[in-house]
Amino acid sequence: MTLEVKELGCKRGGREVFAGLDFQLSPGELLVVTGPNGSGKSSLLRMLAGFLRPTAGSITWDGEPVLEDREAHGGRSAYVGHLDAVKPVMTVEENLEFWSQFEGALVGEGRVRAALERVDLVPQTDLPAGFLSAGQKRRLNLARLVARPAALWLLDEPTSALDDKSSQIVATMIEEHCQEGGMAIAATHLDLGIDAQRSLDIDAYRPRVQLEVVS
Repeated sequence: MTLEVKELGCKRGGREVFAGLDFQLSPGELLVVTGPNGSGKSSLLRMLAGFLRPTAGSITWDGEPVLEDREAHGGRSAYVGHLDAVKPVMTVEENLEFWSQFEGALVGEGRVRAALERVDLVPQTDLPAGFLSAGQKRRLNLARLVARPAALWLLDEPTSALDDKSSQIVATMIEEHCQEGGMAIAATHLDLGIDAQRSLDIDAYRPRVQLEVVS
């Protein structure tokens, strides 16, 4: 398994956000993407998930363009955005079951329970998700990574709203995923507490405006 990005470009609202972005990711590797707000971190993750089409360049999985078979790419990748997709009237358990099935996984009670244990949400299993704190909602979103395994994790600000203990749980999840041969890409402005094998400052790929000097 190899994820390869070549000469990737992104435009939003007619504005060129980044251009010429290149990297390659192999099993067992974590790539941490940094950059200021508006530099394109979230857009990059959505492109890697197959939700957005790049304006230039290519994204391939073992040499095959990911956009040619979005269903296959969706099965091997898991995207967790920076906004928590939690349905407030459903219980914590029902939320996890819903999203896992929505993403194509047939999850049993044992896997859901294991995912909730992993993110320390078992006491809240039957609680309507609308009563959760911001940190608990974040952990519920991240529990989807355990309930529906995937080779590639795409994480947008995974430790946002989390305290130190919960951040360590997430760091351990990412480390174990990579140790087991998975791949992960995390866009963040926070220290994840992990020694990442790879890093990318997306701001370095922002087009620079050239000002013409008139003499």
